[in-house]
Parts: sequence; C-alpha cells; structure tokens
Amino acid sequence: MKGTIIDFNESQRLGLISGEDGQRYQLAMSEWKGSQFPKVGAAVDFSVEGDQSISVYPLSVSSGSSKKIAAALLAFFFGAFGVHKFYLGYKKQGWIMLLGFIFGFILLGIPSMIIGIIAFVEFIIYLTKSDEDFENIYVNGSKPWF
Repeated sequence: MKGTIIDFNESQRLGLISGEDGQRYQLAMSEWKGSQFPKVGAAVDFSVEGDQSISVYPLSVSSGSSKKIAAALLAFFFGAFGVHKFYLGYKKQGWIMLLGFIFGFILLGIPSMIIGIIAFVEFIIYLTKSDEDFENIYVNGSKPWF
C-alpha cells in the first residue's frame, strides 16, 4: 500500500503513516527500510499487519535534483527573462518576468534591475533547498514566487 508519513519523532523512533485507504498506521523505526530517518510528508510504500506498518520503503524522488539544478542554472543565466519560470511550468509568472524586463528599459531600467534581483534571489533559494523540499514546493506544489 502507498501512503504518506504524517508524523515522526526521532527521539522515540516512532511515527504515523496515513495510508491511501484513509487509515492511519503506526511506524516503528525497526520496519523502516530507508537510509535516512523518515521525514514528514514523504511518500512511502508499505505492508500492513493490523494497525502496524511493516516493511516501509521510501518512494524515491526521481526528478527533483535534475529539475533543481536546471532551474537554478536557468535562474542564474536567464532569470531576468523568466526562463526558469517557464521551465517549472509557471507560464504566467514567466511572462510577467519577461515583459517586466523588456519594458523596464522604458523606465530607466529600474524594473529590469528588480527583475534581475528577483531571479538571483530565486537562484540562491533553489540551491539552498534540499532536493525533496524543492520537489515538493516548486514542482509538485504551486509556489511560483520565492
């Protein structure tokens, strides 16, 4: 069965999984098959025995790191044009950045500089996020700005 970790206490090494069937199952660290501690919000695949989860495997995040690095590089080199926004699927925000940059030159370039600063800040944010956080926030979620 598939589910999501909704709670995990590292000191007690116990947690709770919400299964796709709507039920909640106890998670004991002895049943965890991942290489790192379970994280809240992580997708898992597990078997059930009563109200206990057994053989709990984390589901890998396949495209997070590649999208993260690509989006960060696009934000750094072409961010003022909104290319990283288009890449992540945020077309409206990409057009706002592109048009803001192009038409910003009419107003002595100040809007264009602001768009460039926003792109640089997003470059830094993308690099500082973990792969899982980036995937959850910018790829699976819908957080188009910062």
